[in-house]
Amino acid sequence: MADAERTRAAAMLRRIGQTARLMIGLPDYDGYRAHMASHHPDARPMTRAEFVAERQAARYGRGGSRCC
Repeated sequence: MADAERTRAAAMLRRIGQTARLMIGLPDYDGYRAHMASHHPDARPMTRAEFVAERQAARYGRGGSRCC
């Protein structure tokens, strides 16, 4: 297998893994860090623990009761 083919295959596997994690609700911290580095280089990115807590709060709510 040529280097270009390996590179494409590795990129495709990363995307498949990322998609699978998003489908089951696992946040993509590496994608978040890449986005922060490229779009907000002067901002301090959240730690992994802060990121996971923020994503869980966004998905499941921030506490309190809900009717539906």
